[in-house]
Amino acid sequence: MAVGSDLFCGRECGIIIAADVTTLSDLRRLAALGSSVREVGGIKVGFSLALRHGLPAVVGAIKEVAELPVVYDHQKAGTDIPQMGESFSLVCREAGAQAVIIFPHSGPKVLEAFVKGAFEHGLVPVVGLVMTHPAYLQSEGGYLRDDAPGLICESALSLGVTHFVLPGTKPDVVRRFSESAFAGIEGVTIMMPGIGTQGGSIMSAFEAATPHRRFAIVGSAIYAAADPKVALQNLVKEVRT
Repeated sequence: MAVGSDLFCGRECGIIIAADVTTLSDLRRLAALGSSVREVGGIKVGFSLALRHGLPAVVGAIKEVAELPVVYDHQKAGTDIPQMGESFSLVCREAGAQAVIIFPHSGPKVLEAFVKGAFEHGLVPVVGLVMTHPAYLQSEGGYLRDDAPGLICESALSLGVTHFVLPGTKPDVVRRFSESAFAGIEGVTIMMPGIGTQGGSIMSAFEAATPHRRFAIVGSAIYAAADPKVALQNLVKEVRT
């Protein structure tokens, strides 16, 4: 099985909290909340926290209160030149992240360089295939060819990638990959953002991703709720069903 296949400690399904907050104190509270819930498999942080506080400080704040994997989403890593793959991975590894999300829009050489850089530095590469918002692919009014995600997926699998991002807002897309590209492949993990405020539901997303390992990426539906603890508990109920 590929490096990092145990990123989420053997869980078959769960929640990844997208910590798109602005302060380290809010981040600590969110990470502490997540660490108290068995179904939470990790914390995802993005460019906003990293640019504001520095990625080492962000990861450090999480590790102060929680023993959860940290997934760094550079939004969007993988759109640079191939030479940046190794240095990007080194910086993320030195900061203490366990995984990095890349969307290789710049082509197969970039995909290869960023994936190999991640593996070389002990990181789990998570490859994004389709985003949550409308007008992403040409058939939706976007710029990317409709066959691009399939080509990216094929190349990523050949490089040993087992972790992918697919949109929780588009269960038909999730199902298509689950039943075709991922069919019969052991250890595939599908991470699905767009759950909650963007309209996606855990029930439909998880059903579409079955039988693979599946995780809902949820952000503002938790941290912006009147009571984040209650909001998380309600999401967990969906996971348990």
